[in-house]
Amino acid sequence: MRELLKCEQSVTIIPQDFKNTNKGTVTNVSSEGFKMKLKYKPDGLMVNHICDFYSLTDNGYLYFESYIQGLENNIITIANPVKHRFLQRRKFTRVKFIENLVLTCGELSHKIRTLDISAGGMKIQSEDNIDMEKEYDVTVKLSDEQDIKCRYQLIRVEKGENGLYTISGRFTHLTNVDKMTLVQFCMKKDMETMSKK
Repeated sequence: MRELLKCEQSVTIIPQDFKNTNKGTVTNVSSEGFKMKLKYKPDGLMVNHICDFYSLTDNGYLYFESYIQGLENNIITIANPVKHRFLQRRKFTRVKFIENLVLTCGELSHKIRTLDISAGGMKIQSEDNIDMEKEYDVTVKLSDEQDIKCRYQLIRVEKGENGLYTISGRFTHLTNVDKMTLVQFCMKKDMETMSKK
């Protein structure tokens, strides 16, 4: 890990239960793994449990899975991962995401079809010329068990030759838990796509 992580580097740790997401700073890197000092109490973090980790580096987002070897107060020891990936350099990984959703603003509603998604926003298509001045409520269904409820603000609208409007927008009023859920969802999808290539 010495070539991937350095002391003082910030790392986010995402356990199975997103509510227990934590952050920390790397304090030591060895051939067996690394240690980090957690920012918050290690609630929900357990020894020998697999977690997801990501950290912004000069090469883009570093992403890997590993398990916790030791936990003492706010110091956590992580085993070396078997493999890792560098994700896209953009702030949030964007992945293909095709779903039929509805944007609502009061009594107003627009049927949309999503094209891609990230933790920052999504690209959609609609037959409607949607008002850019309004902010819309949307529920994004990631799976049968996971829904993200937030606001959607339009940034750019383009009308295609097929008569459909292609819209780029960003999420607002997104909780930290929901943002982490989206980050992990996109990272896992990105990893799945890479492994198929």
